[in-house]
Amino acid sequence: MPVELGSVVIAVAGVAGTLGGALLSQRGLERAKRREIELVRGIEEVRESASLRRSCYTELNSAARQFTTALNRYLHVLRERGADDTESAALEEAKNAHRDRYSEAQMIAPDEVLRQVSLVNRALTAVYGQVKRLERGDPGPGETMEAAGRAQHEIWALIRSMRAAMRHDLGV
Repeated sequence: MPVELGSVVIAVAGVAGTLGGALLSQRGLERAKRREIELVRGIEEVRESASLRRSCYTELNSAARQFTTALNRYLHVLRERGADDTESAALEEAKNAHRDRYSEAQMIAPDEVLRQVSLVNRALTAVYGQVKRLERGDPGPGETMEAAGRAQHEIWALIRSMRAAMRHDLGV
């Protein structure tokens, strides 16, 4: 009887080992598959984030340039003859487009980029305010057409710095 019991124990241990090994192999494969899926998701999220930032940055850069150009045109029109509704509407449209892109960037851009974006936004809104006060004939201290023109021209350097920060963030 002791020999038979030993054989049974060995047989049970062999079967348990075979089944346990299969179970452990299956669990290992499941874990590896889960890690692979998580890795692929992570890569996709990084790509989507970069694509979203690239789109946002492109539109914001374009809107900032258009707003700056619209301010320049508006200043020229004010100097030459005074602005009418058409020029005023074009300036407002450029300002609103920039505001919308800036709002989007506030939700997407990392802090390093947002610092540069904010500098451009503040400069644009400051010049816009100056231009509107000049148009109304109620300029603040030191606000002249020439000062507004210089301030508008200085925005281009801020836009270049903003663009550089954006490109750095995108790895360009």
